[in-house]
Amino acid sequence: MRVVLAEDLFLLRDGLVRMLEAFGFEIAAAVESGPELTKALAELRPDVAVVDVRLPPTFSDEGLQCALRARQERPGLPVLVLSQHVEQLYASELLADGNGGVGYLLKDRVFDAEQFIDAVRRVAAGGTAMDPQVIQQLLTRRERDRPMAALTPREKEVMELVAQGRSNAAIAERLVVTERAIAKHTANIFQKLQLPPAEDSNRRVLAVLAYLDHGSN
Repeated sequence: MRVVLAEDLFLLRDGLVRMLEAFGFEIAAAVESGPELTKALAELRPDVAVVDVRLPPTFSDEGLQCALRARQERPGLPVLVLSQHVEQLYASELLADGNGGVGYLLKDRVFDAEQFIDAVRRVAAGGTAMDPQVIQQLLTRRERDRPMAALTPREKEVMELVAQGRSNAAIAERLVVTERAIAKHTANIFQKLQLPPAEDSNRRVLAVLAYLDHGSN
């Protein structure tokens, strides 16, 4: 699996390269600026991009904007964003384009290599990998929006865990209920968000994307 990595801090970039290579990933490019990232994504067409939000030359949201532009040119390009904090506007836009294959992790909440590698693989496969704090901020911002109002408190709780990429079994274990109960909750969420029948893994991604997309309207 080929990765384009964008991180301006040398030590962190080098550490990420070594970690990814140790788990069998091929580093197509490891860059430190927005222009380099744009060029690498266009020319190398990686399987997944791992992108820091703040890159030169602006040191604002250059990395995230590069990722958004790349997904416009190549819909569905898997992108895992790394950040010190939540850029709500761009995080919502990244999630709301409806193509899946997105993740948003907070750097200081990635606690081990396996957690990070699992997120990269999940995003590369077209799923989501969202830090709970990111989801909480995005959902709280839209508490009064219609899609949220249609969900029960338990369904909101399930929605957050679905957005993190957890399976029904993992959600059931976390909430201390049966897997059958979680299946019922997710079915209700799909219905309330008016998602048509499809492969379950796709509907799980679409549930998060549809919710956030409605919230941004």
